[in-house]
Amino acid sequence: MNSGDYTLARSKTESALQPEVEMKFAHFLINHAVDAAFCLGANAQFLYVNDATCLMTEYSREELLSMRLHDIDVDFSLHNWSDIISQGSLTFKSRYRTKRGRIFLVEISISYVKDQNIEFGCAFAREKADEIVELSVEKWTNELKDAKDNLQQEFSQLKAKEVELETSLSLLRSTLESTAIGIVAVNFEGDILSLNQKFVDMWQIPESLILSKKCPRCKAFFENQLKDPQAFSRMIWEVSSQSDFESYDILELKDGRTFAHYSKPHLLEDKIIGRVWSIWDITKSKQTEEALRLNAARFRTLAETTDASTFLIQGTRLCYINPAVEKLTGYTTEELLTGFELRRLIKSKKRRQVRNQAEAGNFEYQEINILTKNGTERWLACAVAMLDGVLDFGGKPVELIAGIDITDYKYAELGLNQALEQAKQLSELRARFLSMVCHQFRTPLNIVSFSNSLLKEEVDKRTQKKIQPLLDHIQKATEQLGQMLDDILFFSKAESAKINFQPKPLELVHFCNDLVAQMQMSVSQNPIYFVSQDKSLTASIDKKLLEPILKNLLDNAIKYSPSNMAIELKLYCKNEKLIFQVKDMGIGISVADQQRIFEPFYRGSNIDHIPGTGLGLSILKTLVDLHQGQVSVESQICVGTTFTVMFPLINSEFTSSEL
Repeated sequence: MNSGDYTLARSKTESALQPEVEMKFAHFLINHAVDAAFCLGANAQFLYVNDATCLMTEYSREELLSMRLHDIDVDFSLHNWSDIISQGSLTFKSRYRTKRGRIFLVEISISYVKDQNIEFGCAFAREKADEIVELSVEKWTNELKDAKDNLQQEFSQLKAKEVELETSLSLLRSTLESTAIGIVAVNFEGDILSLNQKFVDMWQIPESLILSKKCPRCKAFFENQLKDPQAFSRMIWEVSSQSDFESYDILELKDGRTFAHYSKPHLLEDKIIGRVWSIWDITKSKQTEEALRLNAARFRTLAETTDASTFLIQGTRLCYINPAVEKLTGYTTEELLTGFELRRLIKSKKRRQVRNQAEAGNFEYQEINILTKNGTERWLACAVAMLDGVLDFGGKPVELIAGIDITDYKYAELGLNQALEQAKQLSELRARFLSMVCHQFRTPLNIVSFSNSLLKEEVDKRTQKKIQPLLDHIQKATEQLGQMLDDILFFSKAESAKINFQPKPLELVHFCNDLVAQMQMSVSQNPIYFVSQDKSLTASIDKKLLEPILKNLLDNAIKYSPSNMAIELKLYCKNEKLIFQVKDMGIGISVADQQRIFEPFYRGSNIDHIPGTGLGLSILKTLVDLHQGQVSVESQICVGTTFTVMFPLINSEFTSSEL
């Protein structure tokens, strides 16, 4: 063999061994690399890891090859595999968790590779612990800056409140000084806390006088001006610290003037610390007793001419009735006012809450049942009030009742209640009828479906091409009819309130992940992404009602979106509300359709040939109402739709764990 033949033979031998040698060198190189390197398969499963990956994560190679990336990647849900596929490669930062639980920052470069119809990702990762320190320092710096800004803001707010308080005090002082009545506030130690100039002018108080009941000259000064000094002492100097009543009195001065005297407790944080007195000159109104008698005469004139039945009751006896009462009851005035038993006339009273208590004033609204002389019953809608100091009745409290006849209204109300009860019975009857019809339809549908399955098995291969599509149409139509019957049956149960609401603690992040995984297995043309601000979130909710709510929204998002268009399910909490959001980029809902979208059997105007019953969102609304929640929609045509479902977290067991 010559030298040329030897060289050729040697070259052929080395060529045959080269792939094996290259593989060994590649394996040696990748396992002696400083950076972690690994390959990922379907569902982020580890296919290969080098020694640096094991060292960085503290897992053995055997452990890692049985795991997926999101078992160590804390921020796995934030990365999008579709972005890597579309761009070919991607570099980003994430947080990894070691076997012992340590979390650290890494920079990852991952490339998408497709070889012989097999898709996988090749990744290199390097720890960036130094950046965490930089981020922490930056975070602390920002927190200190924020704290400084907050302190400055609080200082500005305090200054603004100080100015506001000074303005309020100035306004209060101006109000006290501009009023036409004298005002004085006294504590229970006898010291004057505050008074206005009008009070000084009315009593003509000298500047040298010390205004305190501890000062004998002060007490003598006021008593010397009054006709009845004992009344003044009883009203002002002898008030107890437990006095929580309001008082109104008349003071007659020796110089002929007459003061009206009103007082009420002075409260500080629900504790009585003294009294506030208001005094005004009523000398020009002549004698107060004559004015009161004039008012009583006016009341009688009004009561005698009104159509409203008016009673005055003192204790357990009638002391006044107007002619309208005689006409209503059939009794004469003499019969009712001379020893008549009140319970023979008034059978019952029902207190009713008025909408606006401020408008009602001191009156209470009651409905009173009257038994007339001939034995018939009448109903009165009455305003009831207590009158103090009525001169004609010895100055004792009297109950005033003024009412109008509402008997016809009460009978109409009774008829309406009966009609409502009948409507409820009809609703239940309709629900039973729908349930019966659905069950009756189910039997022939099952027969059609079963027969269709048998026909598919018996189809001859020669005629399969022609008959198979028809059988598929029959099967699809049967499934649609079955789904429609399920929707109608479920709707009838929801409408008649036969669905029990039984909330229990539910871990929602795990529940949503399972639900998305189930739906993604049956519907692969649209990816569904679940996003939650919490790693774990538990709330008291009814699982069997929540599942159809979310399934309906996700089904609609998929149904009305183009293929391969992503759907997003978002879960978060805000303002004591548990919030679910389903967002798509589908055909959208017009503004007009949004007003009626939750009505039974209503479907959007732009759905074309897309099948459906129009019951899904109506059922969803009923289920949300059972949770005492709310559902809303935001949508634009050809842009997309976002449905938001909010449940209250009040009186619910609720826990949240941050990432």
